[in-house]
Amino acid sequence: MSTISQHSRPAAPPGTEDRIDLLLIDDDPGNVRVVEKMLTEAGLDIGMAVADSLDAARRRLTRRIQCVLVDLSTPGIDHLEGLRQVLDMAEHAAVVVLTGLADAHLGVRAVAAGAEDYLVKQEVDGPLLARAIRYAIERKRAEKSERRLVEARILGRENARLERGLLPVPLIDDPSMRHVTRYRPGRRRALLGGDFYDTVQTEGGAVHLMIGDVCGHGPDEAALGVQLRMAWRTLVLAGHTGQQLLGILDTVLGHERRSEELFTTLCMVTVAPSRRTARMHLAGHPPPLLFRHVPGGSGGEAGMEVAALPDYAHGPALGLVPGAEWPTTEIDLGESWELMLYTDGLIEGRVGAGPARLGTEGLVDLARSARRRGFTGRALIDELVNEVEALNGDALTDDLAVLLLSHTRST
Repeated sequence: MSTISQHSRPAAPPGTEDRIDLLLIDDDPGNVRVVEKMLTEAGLDIGMAVADSLDAARRRLTRRIQCVLVDLSTPGIDHLEGLRQVLDMAEHAAVVVLTGLADAHLGVRAVAAGAEDYLVKQEVDGPLLARAIRYAIERKRAEKSERRLVEARILGRENARLERGLLPVPLIDDPSMRHVTRYRPGRRRALLGGDFYDTVQTEGGAVHLMIGDVCGHGPDEAALGVQLRMAWRTLVLAGHTGQQLLGILDTVLGHERRSEELFTTLCMVTVAPSRRTARMHLAGHPPPLLFRHVPGGSGGEAGMEVAALPDYAHGPALGLVPGAEWPTTEIDLGESWELMLYTDGLIEGRVGAGPARLGTEGLVDLARSARRRGFTGRALIDELVNEVEALNGDALTDDLAVLLLSHTRST
């Protein structure tokens, strides 16, 4: 192996913009000396390794090599087939082919096979060789960037299709009701987190809504959340409600979880066909917020009350206590209202630099302020998430799900 570098200035570290690490595959010592001389005269800061065969090239090719110069007449390199082997083993580096005058047509075919460029030995000089190497490296970088961009676009489209399939479509047949959600996994680049939700209207007009949170943030927790959500919808459509439904979900969780330490919090609400009352069950989950339009209301704009529903009647999270019970809380909704269910990712952010957390009461205050400023529906959810992140001083890292169901009295 032979190494050269430009000595008129300090050599830059390998892999930087100034220094180029090169592998020359050529078994002719005379050709090697000519290439060294041309690169030195061209003023490039080059670190060059030399391999006299394909096997030697495999041993000397490292990830810091930015460009491979290959003579297709080198032993072990059978023209285009040998070039394909070089391209396979040097997929991270630019490949430039050296060829003779009689092989000019081979150079064109080499570029078609994947080489960045080809040079005719008898026509190349130092400046041309240096320029070809620089351009080949830049083209390789551009190709890598374009490939990553295309892959990201494809992955984004695939994830969007998967998300549409895994996240629920609400089953509601009531024009007086509006349903909006926001979902964001805490793990970077994750498709789903451990949070899940669903809304289903059953025969007779009752509307059932649910939100849950599997402890943890990995793919196993996300898969378990999808299983529990689908089990919940199936059970609701089969006529199960309340304590009985939660008991079955507790059993499903026990069979499906990968570890006995995994548990799930859940909030479940059933809105009566009259739309004026509801029943709530809490399994270790924070209580929903109720935005209720009442005459002379307080806590916001005239006629609007914002409060957390009572959580004094609640049971343990699913998966913690065998044979647990989950009492029912009766809720007076009024004529026009909004009910917001959420996971703890929305309330466990910090408030300022200290250890204090936002909590449910802090969320109520933010919700009242947002309503006074006219935020409703999806804009309300987005404003609350933005406010929570501003108080936290950074983006929230926990999974987050919010479901807002509203009812407007028909006039």
